[in-house]
Amino acid sequence: MGDPNSRRKQALNRLRCQLRKKRESLADQFEFKMYIAFVFKDKKKKSALFEVADVIPVMTNNYEENILKGVRDSNYSLESSIELLQKDIVQLHAPRYQSMRRDVIGCTQEMDFILWPRNDIEKIVCLLFSRWKGSEEPYRPVQAKFEFHQGDYEKHLLHVLSRNDKAGIVVNNPNQSVFLFIDRQHLQTPKSKATIFKLCSVCLYLPQEQLTHWVVGTIEDHLRPYMPE
Repeated sequence: MGDPNSRRKQALNRLRCQLRKKRESLADQFEFKMYIAFVFKDKKKKSALFEVADVIPVMTNNYEENILKGVRDSNYSLESSIELLQKDIVQLHAPRYQSMRRDVIGCTQEMDFILWPRNDIEKIVCLLFSRWKGSEEPYRPVQAKFEFHQGDYEKHLLHVLSRNDKAGIVVNNPNQSVFLFIDRQHLQTPKSKATIFKLCSVCLYLPQEQLTHWVVGTIEDHLRPYMPE
């Protein structure tokens, strides 16, 4: 039998390696496709649908130090620490997109969509599809809901409007699955100076345990309700 402290040190090292490997590999084992639909309140008006050019996955594990400290302090076992790993989050960043309108020549551009002031948008819907990296199988829809209603993000933007700080603006939906990166711009009119808020990037938060949770249907099936004419 080895020294208890030595065994615990070896166990902690193994756990640290497992955590690091999990964090690095899960973000890279999948290929993603993402679409963003701006759904209008007027149901006669087709949604503005965009395909994200590059989905950038980043694996985060904000709980690694807490997990290691808990094992080190004997607050819980190595086995129970597996449950904590389920809190790992994959961030899916989408800085560039292109319109899905048939009358627009496909051109990738930086996100530049005016969110405020306007009141014709009902919600922003993000649709996520994935497959194993290197697979020839079609992308499958991820079983997760990513929606941000106009009333929710407008409250954030009105709060930001009352402040004069120049820090980057990031707002999130109530269940913290969609984060919008906002650019504040000022337009000078003959009578006054107007402020507008533009969407410049989107980030989805997906628990790692949902990476392999798919639902039935194709990309075309799930995009159909949002497809422009």
